[in-house]
Amino acid sequence: MSTLYKLDRTAFKAMTAEEADQYQRDYSKETLEERLEIALYLTSIAYNFDMKNPPGMDKTLFSVRSL
Repeated sequence: MSTLYKLDRTAFKAMTAEEADQYQRDYSKETLEERLEIALYLTSIAYNFDMKNPPGMDKTLFSVRSL
C-alpha cells in the first residue's frame, strides 16, 4: 500500500470534546496497517526524515555493563 498523505499545515479546526471523540471513532475505521502508515508519515514530517530511509538509532549513547 503506497498511499500518499498530505499534511495541510494551514488547516486547523477547533473541536469540542464530543467532536474530537467522534473524529477519533471515524478515524479508527482504518485498518491497523493504514493507521501505522499514517503514524510513520506524521512522525517523518515532525522529525524531518525520509520515510523510505529512516535514521538509525545512535548506539554510541548506550553501554553494556555487567552487574
